[in-house]
Amino acid sequence: MRDYIDAAAFKEMILCADAALHENIQKVNELNVFPVPDGDTGTNMGLTLNNAATELRKKNFVSLDAAADCVASALLRGARGNSGVILSLLFRGISRRLKGLESAGTVEFAGAMSDGVEAAYKAVMKPAEGTILTVSRLAAAAAVEAANAGASLENALVCAIKAGDEALENTVNMNPVLKKAGVIDAGGMGYMIILKAMLASLRGEVTAPEEGGDFSAFAESSAFDVFDTEDITFAFDTVFIVRKKTPDVDLEPLRKYLSSIGDSLVIGDDDEAFKVHVHTNIPGNALNEAQKYGTLELAKIENMRTQHEDLLAGKKAQSTDDLEQIEKELEEQENAVAAPEKEFGVVTVCAGAGMEALFRELGADGIVTGGQTMNPSTDDILKVINKTPASTVFVFPNNKNITMAAEQCIPLTEKKVIVMPTKTVPQGVSALLNFNPDEGEEQMVSTMQEAISNVHTAMITYAARDSDFDGHNIHAGEYLALLDGALIGSYTNIKTLFKELSWAFDEFDPEFITVYYGEDVKEDEANESAQTIIGCFPDADVSVVSGGQPVYYYMISVE
Repeated sequence: MRDYIDAAAFKEMILCADAALHENIQKVNELNVFPVPDGDTGTNMGLTLNNAATELRKKNFVSLDAAADCVASALLRGARGNSGVILSLLFRGISRRLKGLESAGTVEFAGAMSDGVEAAYKAVMKPAEGTILTVSRLAAAAAVEAANAGASLENALVCAIKAGDEALENTVNMNPVLKKAGVIDAGGMGYMIILKAMLASLRGEVTAPEEGGDFSAFAESSAFDVFDTEDITFAFDTVFIVRKKTPDVDLEPLRKYLSSIGDSLVIGDDDEAFKVHVHTNIPGNALNEAQKYGTLELAKIENMRTQHEDLLAGKKAQSTDDLEQIEKELEEQENAVAAPEKEFGVVTVCAGAGMEALFRELGADGIVTGGQTMNPSTDDILKVINKTPASTVFVFPNNKNITMAAEQCIPLTEKKVIVMPTKTVPQGVSALLNFNPDEGEEQMVSTMQEAISNVHTAMITYAARDSDFDGHNIHAGEYLALLDGALIGSYTNIKTLFKELSWAFDEFDPEFITVYYGEDVKEDEANESAQTIIGCFPDADVSVVSGGQPVYYYMISVE
């Protein structure tokens, strides 16, 4: 029985947990209560944990606390959605308890699990039972009890998993929303997948899969001397960075071309540039093709065959390391904090070309692309905050599942960050319309909060699957109408849906109604649908605006 863990064991446990969660992302996503296409708990937890796995693979650790600190830091910056943020908090608490330790026994690690739960509960404004919080709390308590009774680390984790599984099964009874839907908590399931994989790793039952097919892995392998250069189909390890012509340039044709001339292809990109890694025999062709999409900035080409031959001959393999150093400098520039040119600035989260253009027109300094089904990470939001040339930055998350990730930015920057409680994009629009830099900070917050409270938001999307929710018999593909987060109903006819919504709007006695139509809706269709609202509220000011948002056919602001 294993009685302690060191840095290497902890690293392997996290890598195994990442692999297990990746394999079960869809299973976790399918536990979503609402039948709308936002089943992203598994996706958010998976992306969050994968950020830690990526950082772990880059390093070797002498002490356990260094490995735990690396995990906590990577999870924090990669946290996506509420589930991802809570996961990061659980491991932040673990890291704090393990600080200064080269290894940890049963008592220390069980205590670390308990500290992680405490950190998560403290950070959540209104902790809800029947969630990942409950599952992690009861699992940690069982681990502490077993540790105090003298159990081995393996047995303590077995006890934690037993208690966690029981808690997970009971979440359906603890949470009224879950009980109505007849499902267990998605975040709790994700946590248990992680815990079980960590135990399996500790026991040696599983090992973490290697990432990709990077050549350096062979170079460091003890079996490298028997590797045959003839096995290298594509000789040149080619890496380069291209500055994009436009932020939305389509890289799919480049991806297809590079796949046809090589393997081990990886393309990473952001709004400004993209980086390519590919093994090919014609690196010049790869570079030429890539320049159709922007300006080539940096490149590294290494011959893997000659590197292998040099190593076998006992020589130092020739390599180009300049690119890594320059990339590091560029990353430092990317993460630099913009000097304040004004007192107040605004960062807002939204998706859709129309919505982005509207927010910029209203004065937003920075846009974070994201929203339903594609929650940005804490680091995504932090980068835009740091680029904003203001000493105080207001952040409009515009989605309740992004608020926690935004709030994690507060201690990570020298700027003052104020996260406004916008749960929908229309609330963000209203808040920005009432943003007045000439007012004092307290008055600005008060004015915008009042504006937010006066906005009611209707969302029209589609049912991702069959469901029986809150008395509504819902079929996949039907139109779904939600008002302030509550399900109004599902419909096969969009005109009927708009009539139902209009009746629901009547209780608000609206003065202003704005219909934002999405990327899958044509302008004439939107205008026709809006006529139903105009007919019901002839005295209201009704506007139709192209939002271009994904997921939702319409977002409707009612004030």
